[in-house]
Amino acid sequence: MAERFWTKSYDAGITDLDPESWETTYVEAVKQIFKEFPNKAALAYMGVEVTYGDLDRYANRFADMLIKNGLKKGDVVGINLPNIPEYVIAWLGTLRAGCVVSGVSPLLSAEEMEYQLSDVNAKALVTLDAIFAGRLVGISSNLPDLKLVATASVGGFLPWIKRFLGKLLKKIPTGQVTPLPGKTVVDMKEVIGDPKYSAEHPTVEITPDDIAYIQYTGGTTGSPKGAMLTHRNAVSDLLLVQDWLGWEKGKGVALSGFPFFHVAGLFFNENCIYLGWTQVLIPNPRDTDHICKELAKYRPTALVNVPSLFQMLIANPKFMELDHSNIEVCVTAAAPFPEESQKQLESVVGKGKLMEVYGMTETSPLTAMNPYRGVKKLGSIGLPLPNTDIRLIDPDTGREAALGEPGEICVKGPMVMPGYYNKPEETALVFDSEGYLHTGDVAVQDPEGYLRIVDRTKDMIIVSGFKVFSKKVEEVLAEHPAVDMVALIGVPNPERPGSELVKALVTPVPGNKFQGDDEGLKADIMKMAKDKLTPYEVPKTIEIRQELPLTAVGKVDKKVLRKE
Repeated sequence: MAERFWTKSYDAGITDLDPESWETTYVEAVKQIFKEFPNKAALAYMGVEVTYGDLDRYANRFADMLIKNGLKKGDVVGINLPNIPEYVIAWLGTLRAGCVVSGVSPLLSAEEMEYQLSDVNAKALVTLDAIFAGRLVGISSNLPDLKLVATASVGGFLPWIKRFLGKLLKKIPTGQVTPLPGKTVVDMKEVIGDPKYSAEHPTVEITPDDIAYIQYTGGTTGSPKGAMLTHRNAVSDLLLVQDWLGWEKGKGVALSGFPFFHVAGLFFNENCIYLGWTQVLIPNPRDTDHICKELAKYRPTALVNVPSLFQMLIANPKFMELDHSNIEVCVTAAAPFPEESQKQLESVVGKGKLMEVYGMTETSPLTAMNPYRGVKKLGSIGLPLPNTDIRLIDPDTGREAALGEPGEICVKGPMVMPGYYNKPEETALVFDSEGYLHTGDVAVQDPEGYLRIVDRTKDMIIVSGFKVFSKKVEEVLAEHPAVDMVALIGVPNPERPGSELVKALVTPVPGNKFQGDDEGLKADIMKMAKDKLTPYEVPKTIEIRQELPLTAVGKVDKKVLRKE
C-alpha cells in the first residue's frame, strides 16, 4: 500500500515534519528549557519539589562525577531505581556526559540484574541502597566491567522527619552500603551537593547518531535484548508526538504511573522536560490512594498509565470522587484495554478524554496515536504518525493484508532503532529486506486508517487450523459483570499435535454474586462465551485465580502463565 491514505484522518494542520528538525541531540533539544523556567517545579515527589534550576545543577554534577571517574562517551550507565528524583537526575546527567542510559528494573532478581548489566557491559550503576545490600553485593564480583556504583534511597529527597518515620514504619526500604572490591561507591545525595563536582554543563561532543539509550525488551522468546536508540530516534519521536498534540511549553502538569526504566515512562519523562512541565513522580504505582492524593493536590492536565493501573484507579472510590475537570487527556498504551473499562474511565474523567497510543521499545516508542482533537476511536490505537510508514503483512503468506484483514504491523520511520546491542542475528530477524521492522503485533486497519490490535503473533492460538485472536476473546469475557481481569493462552491439545486448546484465566470482581462459588462463575462465563463467540473461540477450560502475574509495567505476564 504505497499511499498513506490514513493522513486524510489527521487533525487539521498535521503533516510530515522536515527531517532536518531532528538532526540534533536530546541534550541540545532541551537546553533552552532550563534557561526559560529555572524557578518552575520540574519534579514533585511526596510533597517535595525540585525546580528546573536545581535539576540542571544536579544533573551537571552527576555528569561531572561520571567524567571524573573515568567514564567516556558511549559508556553505559545502568539506572536501577523506582520513579524518584534521583532517576531523572542520573538520566539527564548520563546523557550530558555523552554516556548511554540503560533502565534496569528494580523488580529484577539478582540473576536477571547480572545478566542485563553483563550483556550491556555497564561501566556504572545507580541503584537503591536496599538493592545494593540485597542483590548487588552478591553479584558484583561477576561484573568486571562495572567500575562505579552510585547509591540512592527512596527517601533521599524527603525531609529528615519523613525519612525517620518512613524507616521506623518500614515504609522506606533501606540497606547498608558497604565498600565493593575493585569498584568506586558514591552516594547520590553527596554527589549532587558536593562543590568539587562542577555545576556547569559539560562540554562533550554528542551527535544525532550517538546512542542515547539501550533499553531492554522482554522478548517473547529467549533472553531479553537491548534495543539501541540514538539521539535522533529519541528527538524525532518527541517532535512528531509534540506536533501531533500541540501541547504548550511551561503550561501543563503531568502524572504517570509508567516506570522510568520502561520505554513508556522514559518517553513521557523526555516529553515533560522538553515542555518545561511539572512531573508528579509516583514511586509505587500500585498505591492508588497515594495517586489520588497527588491528583487532588496537583490537578494534572495529563494522566498517562498502563490500562491495568487505570482499572485499579476506577476500582478506588476516592478516584471516583475527585474533580477531574482539569484533566485534558488520559493517555494509555503498552497493553490491551478492554472497551468496557475504557467506557467506565471516560464516564469518570469525561467523554473523549481517553487516548490510546501504540509503540514499542524498538521504536522509541510511539508510531501510532489517536488524533488529539479529532475522532478518538475507543479500542483503536489510532493512526500511524507523520513521517512513518506502516504495512500490515499476513504472517502466513508474507503478502500485504487486504484492508480490514489482520496482518502483522511492520513499521519504517525515523524513530526505529538501528538494532539490538551486540546481537546482529536477532536484529536481522526483525527487519525485512525493505527495512521495515516487524513488530510481532497483529492488527486490522479500517477505511479511515485507524488500527486495532487483535493479537501478538506469539499470542495467537491455533485451534484445528483456525486462528483465535486472544484479544477479541478477552474483550468478550471482560464484559461479564463478575470478571475483573482475564488472560487467554493456548495449551497443547494432547489429541491433536500442532493444535491448541483455548484456556482462560480469570480474576473475579470482589464481592460479585458468585462469591465463593467458582464452579457457578465458570459455568456462567462459559454460557456467555458460547452465546457470543464462534465454537473454536470458546475456552475449553476456565481457571479462576485471585490474581494474575503482572510484568514490571503492569501488563499480564503471559510468559509466566504459559510456563506454568
